[in-house]
Amino acid sequence: MATVVSDSPEMPASVAGSWWRPFASVADVAVVHVDLAPHPAHEAEAYGWLDESERASWLQYLPGPRRRFSLCRAALRAIVCSRLDCTNEQLSFGVSDHGKPFAVVRGLTSPTGFNLSHSGNHGLIALSAARWVGVDVEERVPKRRLGLLIEEVMGRDEQAELASLAGAERLRRFYRLWTFKEALIKALGTGFSTDPSRFQVPPRMRRGEPTGTFRFPHLPSVAWSLADIGDERFAAALAYELPQGAPAGEQEEPGD
Repeated sequence: MATVVSDSPEMPASVAGSWWRPFASVADVAVVHVDLAPHPAHEAEAYGWLDESERASWLQYLPGPRRRFSLCRAALRAIVCSRLDCTNEQLSFGVSDHGKPFAVVRGLTSPTGFNLSHSGNHGLIALSAARWVGVDVEERVPKRRLGLLIEEVMGRDEQAELASLAGAERLRRFYRLWTFKEALIKALGTGFSTDPSRFQVPPRMRRGEPTGTFRFPHLPSVAWSLADIGDERFAAALAYELPQGAPAGEQEEPGD
């Protein structure tokens, strides 16, 4: 399990369930790992948590994506219900114009921030009482045409640094940077209308520091905390909004 030192209290036992467990804690953000491996009993239990619209979505997926969707969504429902002291029937989800989900309890929008991501047999769910959060997880599978992908999503300095690497180390560094970028975009909630090649991960984090502070070049008034929460199984990153007046930290200029 990834461990991130924080001053927050221990996550409550209620975040543990049949196929999900506490994974990391950063400030007031709890991150839960969801086991997405095939498991008929877990999949049957997960389906029982889904509401009518989610079951309709479930039907549209092929077997693998269907399993991952239901296991992640059911874990999210169970955790949010526990944190907000509501029943599953009292919980629904809305979606912003850019696709960022939010919780609705008894007809009222909750300030609870959450985000989820999955890759292969691993899912991560990040939750905060009131912060905007983004999380991303990626299994480190080989990428076809990795060089072209790097050109599309990385900034100038990031491209140069990746070009100096080869083989497994290049792939590992790519996934580390990519999860940082995706977590930030998901926390911001604008989807891929935010071009990942137009901003760069802070230099110290590119050199291996596990945490840092970031500001989007087009939105310098908002600071984000960024953390590497990956382990040997996968690359993963967490981003969450900092209060107004937080230290600026390292800020990157837009890429060319």
